[in-house]
Amino acid sequence: MQNPTMPDAVAASATSHDAALRAIFLEARTHFAWQDRAVPDALLREIWDVARMGPTSTNGSPMRVIFVKSDAARERLKPGIKPGNLAKTMAAPVTAITAFDLDFYENFDRLAPYATDRIAAYREDPDLAYRAAFRNATLQAAYFMIVARAKGLDCGPMSGFLHDVVDETFFAGTNLKSNFLINLGYGDPSVLFPRQYRFAFDEACSVI
Repeated sequence: MQNPTMPDAVAASATSHDAALRAIFLEARTHFAWQDRAVPDALLREIWDVARMGPTSTNGSPMRVIFVKSDAARERLKPGIKPGNLAKTMAAPVTAITAFDLDFYENFDRLAPYATDRIAAYREDPDLAYRAAFRNATLQAAYFMIVARAKGLDCGPMSGFLHDVVDETFFAGTNLKSNFLINLGYGDPSVLFPRQYRFAFDEACSVI
């Protein structure tokens, strides 16, 4: 016998998926002005706990993050921000410094015990390690932004900063390298300009 509730369940699921896509992509925008609303540490933890589950090569998980929230931390970050990005960064409730760990493979005993035989290859080839760390940490940062949007936050990713200054300030003595920054908070939609054009499928894709 057909379940009479099944069509309703399917419709509800489709509606839920549509709402998620709107929140994450279709209606979400890159923000540069912020409401005066705090972002709780607990929310940042919730976002991380979901985003960490996204796939990375060999489960290497090379991304590391420093969440800049306090006034003192903002003052440390300020010299590393280019002038055009300074005001919006200082106004953001949180700025995430996303970074990648060039020694990520040293954690394979916990993250990928089936692949510990690959550690030597990374140790012997710094370029291989750099490319793997950078690529997968960038993926992880994208996962983080997707989850942040799904959890109700707005994001303002940017690469307009001085990597050497930020690395010396926040990662001195480590093998971590900054990737890009993400301003996080509750955006002010009143100052957004119209969404810009995106390539259509036939302009950017092919099926062969």
